[in-house]
Amino acid sequence: MNVQPTPPGIRVSLAELIEMRHRVHEVHLFSTPARRSPLIGLHHSKLRGRGVDFDQVRVYQAGDDVRTIDWRVTARTQEPHTKMFHEERERPIFIMVEQSRRLFFGSALQFKSVLAAQAAALIGWAALAHNDRIGGLVFGDAEHHEIKPRRSKQSLLQLLNRLARANQALHSESPGERDTFGLALRRAREVLRPGSLAIILCDERALNDAAEQQLSLLARHTDLLLLPLSDPLDHALPAAGLLRFAERGAQLELDTHNADLRSSYQGQAEQRQARWQRLAQKLGVPLMPLSTTAELVEQLREHLNPGRRS
Repeated sequence: MNVQPTPPGIRVSLAELIEMRHRVHEVHLFSTPARRSPLIGLHHSKLRGRGVDFDQVRVYQAGDDVRTIDWRVTARTQEPHTKMFHEERERPIFIMVEQSRRLFFGSALQFKSVLAAQAAALIGWAALAHNDRIGGLVFGDAEHHEIKPRRSKQSLLQLLNRLARANQALHSESPGERDTFGLALRRAREVLRPGSLAIILCDERALNDAAEQQLSLLARHTDLLLLPLSDPLDHALPAAGLLRFAERGAQLELDTHNADLRSSYQGQAEQRQARWQRLAQKLGVPLMPLSTTAELVEQLREHLNPGRRS
């Protein structure tokens, strides 16, 4: 019997997630002495004090703490320079990535579950290269797997292995959905220390009242980066006639030629997107939505450099 290979974009392997390390240089998520990332604020938490281990001196950049200016170097070079401390360049980064049945879907380049896994891997490798402690939580319909943040490649590989295994186990008949996002956020509040950075990769539809409350509480002592995932069919129904859906004995028919139905469907999607935007503004955190319509690195570049083509 011939086994047909799985088409690309439906599942992701550990090898593919490891290979994402070669793409870190294509998008600058974290700052280096030579390049300043638009996400620099995520690496200067107001909840953390000055570092104690001197690392280097570099040219002063807008946003640097004036208390760290090196006046001797500034006087000698006639250009403001600031001291960098080792503690300011490393922090716990907790990548929370969903791998549930609602993500096991895609109508464009890849499934949402694959996009989430790729994004988690790329961010993980970038953070490791930045000398941060990496950990995370892979959560799905029935279980979750937690990796304690550590400054080691082994910790990241452990997270990626869990992520790949969860992705490979996904199928359309997974157990019914619970509020796994809310449970994962509650766990993050229990384990993350003040000043940590929590990166949230979840389905756009995961944001309900309970999740919004948990995110607001989490934002009180940690920094957040929100990356909700969506597919074009989450936002608009095609005029494709009568569509039938079946799940565990229940059936649903939708007449997509009905303009009112399509308008209502699109309106609900716009409300979901607006809710994420309001939450990000309220919490003062970056919002970087991801879609299955475009390649990951291209989307991240656009978020970090809006209006600028690479």
